[in-house]
Amino acid sequence: MVCLVDINEKKKLPSLNIVSNKETKHRGFGQGSIDLSQLSCVIIDEGEAYIDQGALHAKSKIEKGIKFTTNKDEVPNGRPCWIVWVAVDFKEDGKYYAGVTSCEMTVDPEARKGWKVLADHVNRMDYALKRRIMLDNLGEREKAALKKLMIENDPGMWERSEAELKEALA
Repeated sequence: MVCLVDINEKKKLPSLNIVSNKETKHRGFGQGSIDLSQLSCVIIDEGEAYIDQGALHAKSKIEKGIKFTTNKDEVPNGRPCWIVWVAVDFKEDGKYYAGVTSCEMTVDPEARKGWKVLADHVNRMDYALKRRIMLDNLGEREKAALKKLMIENDPGMWERSEAELKEALA
């Protein structure tokens, strides 16, 4: 069986409609939608970086079963981990890593407790979607792990990425 596809037909990318774009009684704030189809989540834990799309809904491997608090003192034995939001965009010569931001959190799997500031995670996800590079809270070990993952994932995307990202991970 042969399947013919019109190459001129534009492929519709999946998107997450946060708020309906239909007419509502109020206008302005909260109206419209956010497209998360070009956003990926990377977890950095104990010097290892890996892709975990579950982080988009706070259901990554390291977040499952953890009760989070906004008080860091309640998790004295927590180990530091990071969620890195990676937004991909397109240039004439192909895809590239356009926005990359990191969010700190701590987890203590034995106590099933963790610390994170949800507002910071949401804001940094938004900054990644707005094509910002914010990796100031990563240490050298974490930066090296993230850089290695990005290069191994797609060397071409890494090469096409802006100098700002490469400098942030140098």
